Amino acid sequence: MKKKFNEDKTAKFVREALKKLHIKLDKKTENLLIQVFKFVIVGGIATLLDWILYYIMYKFIYIYPLIANIISFSISAVYNYTASIKWVFDVNENKSKKRMFIEFMAFSIIGLLLTELLLWIGIDNLHMNAMLIKIIATAIVMVFNFVTRKMFLE
Repeated sequence: MKKKFNEDKTAKFVREALKKLHIKLDKKTENLLIQVFKFVIVGGIATLLDWILYYIMYKFIYIYPLIANIISFSISAVYNYTASIKWVFDVNENKSKKRMFIEFMAFSIIGLLLTELLLWIGIDNLHMNAMLIKIIATAIVMVFNFVTRKMFLE
């Protein structure tokens, strides 16, 4: 049986905001909007964790950016998995937790590889600012993350 994700303070906040803005949505769209809102919060925290760790390792510890990215991304991915399972997605409880974790991490690794590719192109080939390309890569990978996590966790 699936847990209900739409009966908490965040859902109430989103529903109240929609009401104040005079926006009427069907239940399915409203629930998706609530889920996206939660995803943005969890992803925002994971992204800040990722960026802060990346920046510290790159700027102060002098770890090569691509290595710093692997470390920071890995730490934030574990946080993101935990928060996504508990708060964001209407997890299919018929799936084994091991399988969900493996699927989540597999897509996280694909996202990491995409980020690494974008960092390599931006830093080593286009000589862009390391933090700027990290931000651009994060925005691109964020869309990929939501779509894949929604498809495979629910």
